[in-house]
Amino acid sequence: MKTYHAVLMHGKRGAEGHYDFEAPELLAQASPVRIMRAFMEHIEEHAHVGHIDYEINAAMKNKEAHVVTVLGELHFENDSNQPFVCMIDI
Repeated sequence: MKTYHAVLMHGKRGAEGHYDFEAPELLAQASPVRIMRAFMEHIEEHAHVGHIDYEINAAMKNKEAHVVTVLGELHFENDSNQPFVCMIDI
């Protein structure tokens, strides 16, 4: 297992969170969308904010910097939606 670090920023409340999560080392070779999915599975399990659905508008992997960047919209259970940017150090 490898420890990955993610920063999730979402718009309406100006929230920014820093998260470490463990996943198989091979995750770094996966697509940016799969890497984001692994991170969101961790958030749902450990953040205790209920189910968070999300829409991805763009996802890219910078192989030189070893960073995945994802832009989209979070959909919370209470029907609030918030734009987000997520950067995951791979």
